[in-house]
Amino acid sequence: MSWHPQYRSSKFRHVYGKAASKDKCYDCVPITRNVHDNHFCAVNPSFIAVVTECAGGGAFLVIPIKQTGKLDPHYPKVCGHKGNVLDIKWNPFNDFVIASCSEDATVKIWDIPNQLLKRNITTPKKELLGHARRVGLIEWHPTADNILFSSGYDYKIMIWNLDVKDAVLSRPVKILDTHKDVVLSMSFNTDGSLLATACRDRKIRVIDPRAGTVLQEGSYKPHKVNKVLFLGNMKKLFSTGTSCWNNRQIALWDQNDLSVPLLEEDLDGSSGLLFPIYDSDTHMLYVVGKGDGNIRYYEISPEKPYLNYLMEYRSHSPQKGIGMMPKRGLDVAACEIFRFYKLIPTKSLIEPVSMIVPRRSESYQEDIYPLTAAAQPALTAQEWLNGINKGPLLVSLRPGSEAVNSLPQFLEPEPLVKTTDLSQQQGGGGRMQEKQKPREIEDGRRRLKAEEKLPTNEQTCLSNGFSIFECPPPKTENELLQMYYRQQEEIRRLRELLIQRDVQIKQLELELRNLCMDTSNY
Repeated sequence: MSWHPQYRSSKFRHVYGKAASKDKCYDCVPITRNVHDNHFCAVNPSFIAVVTECAGGGAFLVIPIKQTGKLDPHYPKVCGHKGNVLDIKWNPFNDFVIASCSEDATVKIWDIPNQLLKRNITTPKKELLGHARRVGLIEWHPTADNILFSSGYDYKIMIWNLDVKDAVLSRPVKILDTHKDVVLSMSFNTDGSLLATACRDRKIRVIDPRAGTVLQEGSYKPHKVNKVLFLGNMKKLFSTGTSCWNNRQIALWDQNDLSVPLLEEDLDGSSGLLFPIYDSDTHMLYVVGKGDGNIRYYEISPEKPYLNYLMEYRSHSPQKGIGMMPKRGLDVAACEIFRFYKLIPTKSLIEPVSMIVPRRSESYQEDIYPLTAAAQPALTAQEWLNGINKGPLLVSLRPGSEAVNSLPQFLEPEPLVKTTDLSQQQGGGGRMQEKQKPREIEDGRRRLKAEEKLPTNEQTCLSNGFSIFECPPPKTENELLQMYYRQQEEIRRLRELLIQRDVQIKQLELELRNLCMDTSNY
């Protein structure tokens, strides 16, 4: 990579990592000592879940995201597995549903209450029984609701449809029996139509999950792959592994040709695994080392040199696992573009690390926050199983903004402009005009409210992306709570919008007053 240009223009060139202060960390957390190569942590804007030590079975903790500081040693656990928990994943479309898999060969789906846990949760919402040996990986589908993939040490990947009433499922909708050894990693492309896997037989495969066919298969002897990742819609794969000399290595592949990598690079001689994490919004790739405190980050480009090294976050505290906050949970006011949660078992600590773009302005930086995936599914489970592909629904991260195509566009308010015209046309003293202005402004407010009540489209949707006409009524208490919180969020957004409108009206009133004073001077 010596032919890389020394300098290149990029808005993310100066991104830096900032560790949270001690009071914003999660202390006294009994992090698992399991040596399985997984993240052991899952994060969403409401909770952080972490696999923990537990005698007589497997368990994990679910901590409210704002409950930082020291954790009560008797804090309740989610403990229904008979073996060690190996992987946990939050439902991307429901912040109160989490999946877990274990050495007991089961996958369990859990409902998490919105209030603080007071006792252990031992009864799952659903239990998936299909694997003959322990289950090491689980992945939710990125765009279809209630579709879950699980991979076990029986060399099988099973596809589950959770959109059924049964509490115990023993028959998956599809079994992918294309691997001859343990699957080490799974990754979806953007719309979830393709699945990439890394296997212990050193092969990378690109699979059509619904057909169960292998579209591409590649084995490159100098690169022993451990983890593989789809790079969004760039038709490329990224993998981490080891070289012939046991150096940690990264490689970039063409999705349609896995015979030889487009690029490969040795990083260092450490023995820990490398976790690749891709942000498709900013095209930034993060490589997190297990057993060290480093986080390297790169920028991906569609043309050579493909991989552009940016910087490296270094820490003396080695991480055992890592959690990632979804984009909708970031602090956009601080120009935060990504947030990690480092598991540090030597200190029993979970440390948030924010990746920040340095900017002087305190306003919303639209160029570093493109539209991102919303917390709403684009497809139902049955639609995806029937062969329909659809990209994720997109939403803006701007505070107070609506989801894309979620609210009808209202007409621009004209009454205040008319007020300005009236003030310019009327003659006489400023006092007379000032007496008339409040009445005109009040009329303007009434017209503005009347216009807002009239939608231009027949179908009106809420800002979080679901239609008030198409949304089914809640069937469970948890769904009712979800609906309640969505409505509270909508009310908060509308209040902020009203405050902004009031500020605009006051500004226009001041402009009118200044204009009247100018005309009276003449």
